[in-house]
Amino acid sequence: MERIPVFILVILYFISTEVACNGYTHINNNVQSERRALIDFKSGLTDPNNRLSSWKGNNYCYWHGIGCENGTGFVVSINLRNPYPIENDIPYPPENEYGNQIYMNLSGVISPSLIKLKYLKYLDLSFNSFKAIPIPQFFGSMKNLIYLNLSHCGFIGEIPSNLGNLSNLQYLDFSSKYTYHNDFGYSSDLFIQNIEWMTSLVSLKHLSANNVNLSMVGSQWIEVLNKLPMLIELHLDNCHLFGSIPSPSFVNFTSLSVIVISSNGFNSKFPEWLLNVSSLVSIDMSSNILLGRIPLGLGELPNLQHLDLYGNYLEGSISQLLRKSWKKIEFLNLRENDLHGSIPSSIGNFCNLQYLDLSYNNLKGSLPEIINGTKTCNSKSPLPNLRVLYLEYNQLMGKLPNWLSELKHMEELHLSHNQLQGSIPNLIGNLSNLYDLNLRNNRLSGTLTEQQFWKLSNLEYLYIDSNSFRLDVSSNWTPPFQLKYLVMGSCHIGPAFPAWLPSQKYLMYLDLSNASISSSIPNWFWNISSNLEYVILSHNQLQGHLPNSNIGEFLPNLHFLSFSGNLITGTIPNSIGHLSSLEVIDFSSNNLTGSIPSTINNCSHLMVLDLGNNSLSGRIPKSLGQLQLLKSLHLNRNKLSGEIPSSLQNLTSLDVLDLSYNNLSGQIPAWIGTTFANLVILNLRSNMFSGRLLPSLLSNLSSLHVLDLAQNNMSGEIPVTLVELKAMTQERDMGIYSLYGNGSSYQYEERLIVITKGLILEYTRALSLVVSIDLSDNNLSGEFPKGMTNLFGLVFLNLSMNHITGQIPESISKLRQLSSLDLSSNNLFGSIPSSMSSLSFLGYLNLSNNDFSGKIPFIGHMSTFTDSAFTRNPNLCGAPLVIKCQDEDLDKRQSAFVEDKIDGGYIDQWFYLSIGLGFAMGILGPYFVLAMKRSWCDAYFDFVDKIVKWLVFRRRVTNASNHAQRQ
Repeated sequence: MERIPVFILVILYFISTEVACNGYTHINNNVQSERRALIDFKSGLTDPNNRLSSWKGNNYCYWHGIGCENGTGFVVSINLRNPYPIENDIPYPPENEYGNQIYMNLSGVISPSLIKLKYLKYLDLSFNSFKAIPIPQFFGSMKNLIYLNLSHCGFIGEIPSNLGNLSNLQYLDFSSKYTYHNDFGYSSDLFIQNIEWMTSLVSLKHLSANNVNLSMVGSQWIEVLNKLPMLIELHLDNCHLFGSIPSPSFVNFTSLSVIVISSNGFNSKFPEWLLNVSSLVSIDMSSNILLGRIPLGLGELPNLQHLDLYGNYLEGSISQLLRKSWKKIEFLNLRENDLHGSIPSSIGNFCNLQYLDLSYNNLKGSLPEIINGTKTCNSKSPLPNLRVLYLEYNQLMGKLPNWLSELKHMEELHLSHNQLQGSIPNLIGNLSNLYDLNLRNNRLSGTLTEQQFWKLSNLEYLYIDSNSFRLDVSSNWTPPFQLKYLVMGSCHIGPAFPAWLPSQKYLMYLDLSNASISSSIPNWFWNISSNLEYVILSHNQLQGHLPNSNIGEFLPNLHFLSFSGNLITGTIPNSIGHLSSLEVIDFSSNNLTGSIPSTINNCSHLMVLDLGNNSLSGRIPKSLGQLQLLKSLHLNRNKLSGEIPSSLQNLTSLDVLDLSYNNLSGQIPAWIGTTFANLVILNLRSNMFSGRLLPSLLSNLSSLHVLDLAQNNMSGEIPVTLVELKAMTQERDMGIYSLYGNGSSYQYEERLIVITKGLILEYTRALSLVVSIDLSDNNLSGEFPKGMTNLFGLVFLNLSMNHITGQIPESISKLRQLSSLDLSSNNLFGSIPSSMSSLSFLGYLNLSNNDFSGKIPFIGHMSTFTDSAFTRNPNLCGAPLVIKCQDEDLDKRQSAFVEDKIDGGYIDQWFYLSIGLGFAMGILGPYFVLAMKRSWCDAYFDFVDKIVKWLVFRRRVTNASNHAQRQ
């Protein structure tokens, strides 16, 4: 082997050393550049919880959220996603040692130093709080990015179009948060005006723009996205898209697997071009306004696993739809549409089905007694993977089939609000995975024993109310479950309080209303569960007293407490004030005595206080004025006395004030009209209020629907400010609404007693139908207020038993919604307006005992009332009264004359005129004809002569013959 010269080795040594040193220097420079870029980025951020506390030292590849390329030290990923985002479907953040929640949001500004990270491929800043700043423009210069997640960061403004420069991008998510806009909904912080820039994202596989305003894009979104050949997932939930879903000129979605365009305003048919996209695995078009039939071809998409069409107006036969193959379907949600028909037995062939929701449709018939599928699915039980079945709010009938007991993986079963009959199958107790069972509001019956529950160890939610079940378990029964919600209203549980209830240590919601329980409330009841939030024991025959012990100590989370409609006696304990979380107290319709405890003001969250229909006495405590969240106050039908305390004017959120049927006195305070702008119902009926009805009382009650001041000692005129009751000036939509939609108070059923049509009516769910004024049985005077006829929404009006004078104005016909009108026992005079005949909704009318005169306008709708509506008006006459009007006979004669004039006179004149004309024509006609031509005249008279001669000859022959016979 030849020896290498020494000088060559020396040259190679120096060359390799130079290269090595330069390479090290180059790498070291890159490391320092990457580190400086990260430090600059951190300096712009606000990090209140020190999430970036590890960002120090030189080894940045070990900093939290940083990923580097092996060997080079280049930063390739930054993941600073908030680990505890505040979202509805994500748990609340953890708490520190002081019990305060730790929010891990980063905020501040995003430094453009990130551009220096030239090898950065992955950037996730999602669920942080970069509030009120736009998405940085420089993101469009980071051309090596493959993954970019800026979702729920609080960015505002237009999405920068230079993001289209990121041709390597495969994952893009800039979904926005909701921002409260106004009473009509939410607006989005982010928007796009022109979507054309997305056509440059040729590598894009995942696009999420949820809650981004795309309304300015129009219908071009589908054509633009159709040009992304690699797109696999498309998420456009609540993007303010509307109109029809356009059909692309050529379907290029060859890789599309997931499409989500839910919660938009599409009002077209289902886009049938999707049936040609065989790669689809998931379709979500829920909460739109889709119309027409659901295409049967959906059931033939070979890869479809998830279909959500919830909340549309789609039609179709469920029987036809479920007979398709649906080979891989796992999730099927057709809730709140217009499907009809019965569920076919072929549903058992859905071997992979895990979730099925057909609730809120028009399904009829019974559930199939037997379903197919045990052979198809190679399983001993039908629907072997079904975990959730919702069929509530339909019109299903018949019995519960036994195959329901064989759904061994069933976790949630909702069959409520149907017309199902019969008993619950005994084997339902075998569903060991079941944790939510809802059978409420059906026609089910039978006896529930321990057998129906014996394996339901995972059951947490049980709703079987509004049926006819009877619970029959042993007194020492210990249920296998630990319930959170127990709703057994209208089930026969009593007479004893259920002894097994103390075993339910995690109970949050308890409803045993109308359960035939007639015992006293046991002492252990108040210590069942510290988690209790709702307790509803109304409409039983519960006896005994409320406890005097500190119940707030055992029930710190209680929001709703109802014992209404029982036989509870004694006083309301002062310890009620220790239930500081209470929002609703309903002790109405019991036998409670004593005074209202002043400690109730400690229930600072209280929204409803109903103590009506008891025997409470004393004065209304001033401390009630501290309940500033109170919306509904019912103290009616008690024995309360004194004046309305001025402290109540602090209750500015009040919707309902019912103090009727007490012994309250004094003048009705004028501040009611200036303070309670939201008041819907004001009922002060049957007290001892006196004084004038002040104009200011009615000046600001613009939301008032019901005003009842009847059976008091009010005097003076009815104020003209009555016309300022603006809510009564609208002919209201007759839809049913709830006064309360927030908090636990939605469980409270507002109710009101209305005396009308001579009847006592209780309104609950149809309370919105009531628009009423009742000022009857007072000492009111003055003329009938004409302005009252501008209250177009009035349904009930009662001014009876006062001293009101004047006439009923013709404009009363404007009260087209009026159902009951009582003006009896006043001093009204004049004629009854004929315009009242147009009040087609009027079902009750009482004008008796006044000074009306003249003839009753017994026409139109007025002809439906009997004489009792008009009696004791001595100057009234005509039907339906037996008293005839004085000029009634004259009117009849005049009427007969007019009828003769009409029916006969003109006919006779025409008769005689026709005879005269006929006679003239008969004489003059032949004359003018014969005068025109001489030959006709001669011929005519020759003919006449011959006839005359022949008649004379016949006469002579006849006379001669008769003479011969006489001889």
